[in-house]
Amino acid sequence: MKEQFKPYIPADKVTPEMTPTSIIMGLLLAVIFGAANAYLGLRVGMTVSASIPAAVISMAVIRVIMKKDSILESNMVQTIGSAGESLAAGAIFTMPALFIWAKEGVMDKPSLITITVIALFGGLLGVFFMVPLRSALIVQEHGVLPYPEGTACAEVLLAGEEGGSSAKSVFVGMGIGAAVKFIVDGLCAIQGVFTIKLQSLKTEFSAQVYPALVSVGYICGPRISAYMFAGGVLGWFVLIPAIVAFGGDMVMYPASASVAELYAAHGASAIWSNYIKYIGAGAVASAGIISLIKTLPLIVRTFVDSIKSIKTAGSTSTERTARDMDIRFVLGSIVVLILAIWLVPAVPVTLLGAIIIVVFGFFFSAVSSRMVGLVGSSNNPVSGMTIATILIATICLKAMGDTGVHGMTGAIAIGSVICIAACMAGDTSQDLKTGYILGATPVKQQIGEIIGTVAAALAIGGVMVLLDSAYGFGSDKLAAPQATMMKMVIEGVMDGNLPWTLIFIGAFISITIEILGIAALPVSIGLYLPLELSATIMIGGLIRKFADAKFGNKEDESGKGILFCSGLIAGEGIIGVLLAILKVAGITDKMDLSSVIPTGNAPALILIVLIAAAVYKAAMGKKNDK
Repeated sequence: MKEQFKPYIPADKVTPEMTPTSIIMGLLLAVIFGAANAYLGLRVGMTVSASIPAAVISMAVIRVIMKKDSILESNMVQTIGSAGESLAAGAIFTMPALFIWAKEGVMDKPSLITITVIALFGGLLGVFFMVPLRSALIVQEHGVLPYPEGTACAEVLLAGEEGGSSAKSVFVGMGIGAAVKFIVDGLCAIQGVFTIKLQSLKTEFSAQVYPALVSVGYICGPRISAYMFAGGVLGWFVLIPAIVAFGGDMVMYPASASVAELYAAHGASAIWSNYIKYIGAGAVASAGIISLIKTLPLIVRTFVDSIKSIKTAGSTSTERTARDMDIRFVLGSIVVLILAIWLVPAVPVTLLGAIIIVVFGFFFSAVSSRMVGLVGSSNNPVSGMTIATILIATICLKAMGDTGVHGMTGAIAIGSVICIAACMAGDTSQDLKTGYILGATPVKQQIGEIIGTVAAALAIGGVMVLLDSAYGFGSDKLAAPQATMMKMVIEGVMDGNLPWTLIFIGAFISITIEILGIAALPVSIGLYLPLELSATIMIGGLIRKFADAKFGNKEDESGKGILFCSGLIAGEGIIGVLLAILKVAGITDKMDLSSVIPTGNAPALILIVLIAAAVYKAAMGKKNDK
């Protein structure tokens, strides 16, 4: 007979959990990590988990500064705080497409209210969809579904005596990341990219100097970093030289000038923006669909198990650690949200669109909740799910005669709500796993998720409007890879106005990579993004490889190297948002020192080396305190 699990805080013991301190700290971290992850995701197409950094920060404040011994308060902080990161991830994968269409003159720019309402609806649906699944996925499958991030976060909180030391790594990283971002992009004292032109090969090698990119490589590890870098090498050292060599005086759509003229005027970057970007988009779309197909048996099995679990969800329990939200309130809230999605003018969705949302939303939320339990949030194929949703939604809308601008915005709205719901369901399940191990009250955590969702939804609209005004989505500063690719899918279905040859070349590159037994998605993202991003990410991956080789085992998510890198990302993201405010206000031009201080490759290279050294030192110090 299976032994009953006993949490750290027994069910019959009541300790502070949802307090003014935990709510205020959680809200603050939800906005900070949400904004930082929005900026990071729009640049490189990836986000990082905020649960563990939020946990160590909460321990530093509650346990070390306030001298309170309340592990469930710290858990509530990370529960609320991590909601911001997950909601931001879902939003930036889809909604920037609306801004890009506005820039192209297809439609008006989306309002702050539209973004906020779509984000709020998706976030709340994700939380509510997860409530009836908690008993089956978290309780009954304990020991079967590991939920790696949720379990790691619980281990960090249980090792509370190390909280002050661990928190120092996050705060130091935030300070360094903020300082570098301000020096490079605020004062313009150092150029942001180290570049070497390779005339004989008709291309160039470049690497950005930003610490967030090194951090992404370190957190993802050497394998994923190498895959991304391989995609960059394929694009910049194979495809670009081939296009320049064989293109010559040929004018190829979508460019309006010959290949030779493009290269002579703007170099390899012009070939990338006119051709490689579309090849990369085809590769990313194909890889996302492949990842979805590969996990289809698991998805079907997951959904069947999830449906079976609903019949036990309504059961009530007097035990504190088994109390969920009232299922009647949950189901009623879902009905209200679906009606609101249909009727609220800010969301351009028909009744058919609302039905698609509830069907696909619950399906992918159930799948996401279980899959993160098996493979972790990083390997959850949300992009593939969203591509499939947008493809089916666009086909359905076009078949019903809902075409043009309304149909295109409707398809993005449907994809956005479902993508955000799937991301939030995955985050909620990880947080509930942490709470289950610690002995938290589920209903309080579920309320905490709602609080974090509302705060993040209110913030993300302003952040996206601000970043678009300052840098422009789809630009070199903010590539918004997933959203650009979603835009291409919708345009392709609606009017076919795409360079299909380039897109299919990318699709078959992705298929070839998958046949070789290599994960196609990170390679495809590397092919889609400029080389200057994946090259710096590779530096972080190499540092992680050296650190793992030195210590003989891989660093877990609570290690100082990862916490330091999380701080670097948060610090850079915060300053990136603040600089966007200053740029819109017209202040950044007055801070520009580039005309006074000579900039060039040498200072940029030195800065890359210093950042890499700082990350290496943090990683090497991870065992020193043990």
